[in-house]
Amino acid sequence: MMNGLEIPVYLFTGFLGSGKTTFIQELLEGSDFNAGERTLVLLFEEGEVELKPDAFASPEVFIEKLGKEDLDHNKLADLAEEYMIERVIIEYNGMWMLEDLFTSTPENWVIYQEMLFADAGTFMMYNTNMRQLTFNKMQTAELVVFNRFTEDYDRMDFHKLVRVANRRSDICYEYAPDNVYFDDIPDPLPYDMEAPIITIKDEWFAEWYRDLTENQDNYDGKKIKVKGLVARDNTLPDTYLVFGRHVMTCCVEDIQFAGLACVYSKATQFKTGDWVAVDATIKVMEEEIYGEEGPVLICSKIRKCEPADPEVATF
Repeated sequence: MMNGLEIPVYLFTGFLGSGKTTFIQELLEGSDFNAGERTLVLLFEEGEVELKPDAFASPEVFIEKLGKEDLDHNKLADLAEEYMIERVIIEYNGMWMLEDLFTSTPENWVIYQEMLFADAGTFMMYNTNMRQLTFNKMQTAELVVFNRFTEDYDRMDFHKLVRVANRRSDICYEYAPDNVYFDDIPDPLPYDMEAPIITIKDEWFAEWYRDLTENQDNYDGKKIKVKGLVARDNTLPDTYLVFGRHVMTCCVEDIQFAGLACVYSKATQFKTGDWVAVDATIKVMEEEIYGEEGPVLICSKIRKCEPADPEVATF
C-alpha cells in the first residue's frame, strides 16, 4: 500500500447479536464483492457467530480482533502497512460511540458505506435505555437494517426513530432472508415550501433548521417567518446578530444552540436572550461567522415576542 492512497472502509454497526457478523460472512463469500482485493477485517466485538474464512470467495482476507485500546491512529496505520491492504471492513462495538472510531482512523481511510444492523425484537429496549448509543449509530448510517422483523411490529414506530436522527438513510425490514421490505413511508416537511412566505410554527423549528442546513440551496431566496432567541456579543458588527433556538436531538445532555447569521439594520436594539419574531429572506452566501458558505437571514423586521412553546425545540 502506498502512503496517501485512499482506502475504502465498509463500516457495520449495531449491538451484539444484531447480525453484523453474519452479513460480513455472506459478503465475503460472494465473488462479486470478494474478488481478490486485499481486505483487512477489524472485529471490535466478539459474539456467538464467528467468521469462517474457509468459505470466503478469496483468501486475501486478513482478520484482526481488536479492543478499545486499539482505536489508535498509529496502530491502525501499522496494520494497513503490515497487510498491504486495499480496503477495510469494520465490525464496530455497539457500546462505543462512533466518534472514537472516526477520530482514530488514518486520514486516507474513507468511509465508503456505513450500515446499521438492529434486531427488531430488542432495538426499542436499547433505544429506551441507551438512547445516546442508538441515536449515535443512526445519525450517519446510509442504511438501517431491522432484521428478525415480524408482523407484530409497526414499521412506522421504527421509521420515526430513524428519521429523527437521519432523514437521508434508507431503511429496510427483514422478515426472512427472502422477505425484505424497503421503507417507502413519505416524510413531507410540515410547512409549505412553495408558499410566498414560509411560516415556521414553534414546534417545527428543529425540523426546519435541520432541513435548511442540509439542503440550503432549496431555501435560497425564500421568505420566512420564524421565532427564536437572539445571541449577540461585542465581536459582531452592529448590523449582525445570531438567531436560533436550543435544540434537543437525542436527550437532555445533547441540547445545543442552533444558530444562524442574521443581518438587520437595528441589530443593536436586541440583546442575548431576547425572544424575537423574524421576517427575513434567506440568502445562501459566504459568511465569516460560519467560515464558509451558509444560509443567512436578511431581515426586514425583527420584534420582541413571547417565548416559543416549547422553549427547547425537539423533533
